[in-house]
Amino acid sequence: MASEALSQLWYNATHNLVPKRERTEKQKPLLVSLSELNLRQWAEFWTGWLAWSCDAIDFFSVSLSVTNLATQFGRDTTDITQAITLTLLFRSVGAVLFGIISDRYGRKYPLILNLLVVSVLELGAGFVQTYAQFLAVRSLFGIGMGGIWGLAASTALENLPVETRGLASGVLQQGYAVGYLIAAVINLTLVPEQSHSWRALFWCAAGISAFAACIRLCLPESKIFLQAREDAKHREEERLGHKNSGVKKTQIFFRETGKMLKHHWMLCIYAVLLMTGFNFLSHGSQDLFPTYIQTSKGFSAHDATVMTIIGNCGAIAGGAIAGWGSQYLGRRLTIIVFVLITAAFIPLWILPSSFGGLAAGAFCIQFGVQGAWGVVPIQLAEMSPPAFRATFPGVAYQVGNMVSSASAQIESTGGEHLKTTISVPVSSTNPTGEKVVPDYATVQGILIGCVAAFLLIVTLFGPEKHGYEFEKHRAAFEEGGGDDEAMMDDNVLEGRRRTDGDRAGAEERLSADGASSDEKGREEMVEKV
Repeated sequence: MASEALSQLWYNATHNLVPKRERTEKQKPLLVSLSELNLRQWAEFWTGWLAWSCDAIDFFSVSLSVTNLATQFGRDTTDITQAITLTLLFRSVGAVLFGIISDRYGRKYPLILNLLVVSVLELGAGFVQTYAQFLAVRSLFGIGMGGIWGLAASTALENLPVETRGLASGVLQQGYAVGYLIAAVINLTLVPEQSHSWRALFWCAAGISAFAACIRLCLPESKIFLQAREDAKHREEERLGHKNSGVKKTQIFFRETGKMLKHHWMLCIYAVLLMTGFNFLSHGSQDLFPTYIQTSKGFSAHDATVMTIIGNCGAIAGGAIAGWGSQYLGRRLTIIVFVLITAAFIPLWILPSSFGGLAAGAFCIQFGVQGAWGVVPIQLAEMSPPAFRATFPGVAYQVGNMVSSASAQIESTGGEHLKTTISVPVSSTNPTGEKVVPDYATVQGILIGCVAAFLLIVTLFGPEKHGYEFEKHRAAFEEGGGDDEAMMDDNVLEGRRRTDGDRAGAEERLSADGASSDEKGREEMVEKV
């Protein structure tokens, strides 16, 4: 068994890094595929994107408020970053809970419930009065936050054609960067202008999450999930003569989940290792960045927020470009390229002392980090057991988050033990014009470098199912649906395609009839004149 596993790893690294040409040639051009998307597909994609953006706004509310929170509760930076650690620790609980509910009952209402839970807890965080209350609310918030990514990714990607999923993955993942950007803008403009200080940021984040839940409520259930449910109903009636009850379907679902874990336990371990590296990379370069700029480089909170905005612009660009490129270069090769870009720009991230140099470093590092991240949603979706594409990616993502949850505290503790000296204006407290501060630059440089090396190795030897059509797979709540080879009935798929074709044809005929009527009316008017 060990020799087989080693052989597979070696094959992955040497033969499966670039997608086969015949597979890519079968695909339609990207622009053609995008032009063929209907309104429902666009709406479902952007709803998933919005949910993920809300997740980022809610999470980075703490990162952007570390200094204000430390002042509010009379604590140091390490104590405040404990809230970030607790949030990340509890996210895996939410991923399991909401992922199972979504794969069992659908994409729509679990995501709505998840967004409302996040909204209520984010609102509550803005009213806490003590440090203990703050930690408790943020811990519960982690459970709510943990479910969002898996549900958002399945909502956004599963209804899109294969040709568009690479680009869609990159744009979807950078909803997180956009959320961070929105939180930074709110922190820069609104927070300083009113008396509630950091609390206003939390309240705004709660309102945006509630708005996203309302948007999702207005849209229908995922077409792919409805199709899988119809296929299961058809199969049950043929085999049993009746539909299974809800309780029976739930029992089957958990039985299929157990079979999947038994069969794919090595894939589960690999996915957790991969996401541990990715989460260390992102949280190590983001969570303590404003504190690093203010403390180790001596800039104001305003300047730190502006640099954060610039960095997130790089993240958005990197994610979209990498997602698009992965459709042609392959998922893993694209990740490797962008991790190497990240490693190359570490010196620009930590060495400059000017605003321009540090802002350029933030842009380039986040271009690389979030470029690699832009491939993650589709890479996880394609390599996951297909009947569990909400649960498996979400849990792998959040367990990796749990392992990397102490990244901010690691950097904070490292900064306490590794000091540097910066120049400051001469004053009564600093008569020499120098100040000893935590050396977060060196700490972050070491952490990001080590994590980049780890990710390169894990990605190189990992699996890839580039272009896998997971939307054709059966649901896990029917007997045998969790098997990798369990595909939906061709008649059901063909019926769905005919329905879509008939609907499109009807729309074209309606449009043509309308045009003919308009032309006929114009001709009659000309005759009358």
